Amino acid sequence: MSEWSQALSAHPVAADTEPVQTISGNRGLQIEEPLIFEQDSPGHCGVDLPEPAPFQSRLGGLERNTPIGLPGLSEPQVVRHFTRLSQKNYAIDSGLYPLGSCTMKHNPRLNEKMARLPGFADLHPLQPLSTVQGALELIDTLAHWLKTLTGMPAVALPPAAGAHGELCGIMTIRAALEARGDRRSHILVPESAHGTNPATAAACGYGVEAIPANARGRVDLAALKAKLGADVAALMLTNPNTCGLFEDEILDIAAAVHAAGAFFYCDGANFNAIVGRVLPAELGIDALHLNLHKTFSTPHGGGGPGSGPVALSAELAPHAPLPWIVHGAGGFDLVEHAEGPAAGSIGRIKGFHGQMGMFVRALTYMMSHGADGLRQVAEDAVLNANYLRVRFADALSLAFPGTCMHEVLFDDGFLKDTGVTTLDFAKALIDEGFHPMTMYFPLVVHGALLIEPTETESKASLDQFAAVVNGLAARARAGDAAAFRAAPLLTPRRRLDETAAARKPVLRWHPASVQKEAAE
Repeated sequence: MSEWSQALSAHPVAADTEPVQTISGNRGLQIEEPLIFEQDSPGHCGVDLPEPAPFQSRLGGLERNTPIGLPGLSEPQVVRHFTRLSQKNYAIDSGLYPLGSCTMKHNPRLNEKMARLPGFADLHPLQPLSTVQGALELIDTLAHWLKTLTGMPAVALPPAAGAHGELCGIMTIRAALEARGDRRSHILVPESAHGTNPATAAACGYGVEAIPANARGRVDLAALKAKLGADVAALMLTNPNTCGLFEDEILDIAAAVHAAGAFFYCDGANFNAIVGRVLPAELGIDALHLNLHKTFSTPHGGGGPGSGPVALSAELAPHAPLPWIVHGAGGFDLVEHAEGPAAGSIGRIKGFHGQMGMFVRALTYMMSHGADGLRQVAEDAVLNANYLRVRFADALSLAFPGTCMHEVLFDDGFLKDTGVTTLDFAKALIDEGFHPMTMYFPLVVHGALLIEPTETESKASLDQFAAVVNGLAARARAGDAAAFRAAPLLTPRRRLDETAAARKPVLRWHPASVQKEAAE
């Protein structure tokens, strides 16, 4: 019986789930790994450097008079330490990564090969423009693809991530309002928005007003219209929204926002669901950030950095951040100062041009797929999410009725009276070899479980995941709450006291002697 199919059988007896005691503390190939400082072996070093020749110090008496505090280890010790740590990571290369709202999908290795090509990998941002014409052409081509996919006339490429793109978009909106002498004080943000949306609005000096969701998990249009007024600068909407639903009244929303003289900002973190299928410009959107590290498959999170370009409407385009790439008589040129046609620019928001490696990877992905392939990306992502929605229909409780887009949202209703919480359920999933889905988000749904399979998972992979989730749900309803509360049992470490970890985090290692002194 395979590991995942065991989820369909009865829960093993308690003795089977007790941690196995070994002399070494290891469990098979799961090696106990002390901190690198705890492995300090004085006198060992991975390199053998000769004594430096006599020299005259220029530190003016500021020389260090105590050891630097680095551990002494041989080269094999260092290699083994970091190799073992890497084996404890869960990654998209290890298995399904069902985090909702994050689009954790396969990163094609071709992207990495292209990003490492000479001429891209070894560029310096201060090179003369005549020596980087190919790189500027690549950036310009990427901008063309993004404008084509969004239907927008301009795109700002410097932002380094989604939240940075939000900042760029709201700054251009503020600049456009000030240019027409119309300073406004508030931004409207739906309750189901990403948490960075209200944070961005506040960082730009705006007050934030929340817009509730209706019974269908979408923006309450009547509540939105009631809050629109002469003091509203913009609406920040995520579409598809964080409940995994398409805002089907978006044309009416855009019309109402524009009638009030405000701008329509769209969080494009979920663009993977509609790429090649919908042109945001035709929905009335004025600014839209795009996560290249989500929709266009460049490394995400710890594999970053990311990239968050912003597509802009004609009214916002003059306020795009610098530098601008323009077609000059002698090739590609840069507009680097807020003067002339760029006088309305918000200026630089990042050094140089943005994340060049991300640009190469994203354009590689786009050109590999082509227009029809990108359209299929969206179709398959939505298909996979709805497949899981149907597979979970009898085991989990759907937050909102009907079909979903790229991710499917459940609440904790299926756990009622079981004694099992959303957190317990997620921890048990770890023991089954899966990374948990997003928990407790969005906040509009109690005990939320948000699942995004992406388009890169096969039916076999989804069936495997579905069998485990359905099996765990059956165990929870069967009254096995104690086992859920103890999970995970099969990981290198047990469950943390999350309250203590948040209130009294241990952020720095100290030798035992120092810890003893602190305790005394």
